[in-house]
Amino acid sequence: MTSWFVDANVFLRFLTEDDQGQHERAVRLFESARRGECLLVTGPPVLFELAWTLRAAYNTPRARALEILSAVFAMPGMTLLDAPLVADALTLAASAGTEFADAYIAASSRAAGCSGVATFDRKDFTRLGLEQAKF
Repeated sequence: MTSWFVDANVFLRFLTEDDQGQHERAVRLFESARRGECLLVTGPPVLFELAWTLRAAYNTPRARALEILSAVFAMPGMTLLDAPLVADALTLAASAGTEFADAYIAASSRAAGCSGVATFDRKDFTRLGLEQAKF
């Protein structure tokens, strides 16, 4: 079966419909995957880009951006690289009220068995419950 790695711009055209031709092509791709005709794959960097663009360029509220990322995660025919970390990060971001990227860093820190995170972003990582290195 053919598989395709899906970039953030395909998700954006699907969601925003700001380019009708590209929107229709994205719909066809996602429908093809739903029918089992192809396999779609994406990963955390695409989700970071998608979340950032939705927030920065389309003024999407953080909670809505997380809903969209969760919907991508659940799409029929979609395989998500690093799925356990993404799932943990989505849960963390929603419960702590932080951005997905910071929650993914927190989830990665926990998965790697780290004591916490070395960061200058004290507020968000405190909300995520991570110990922060004092350096």
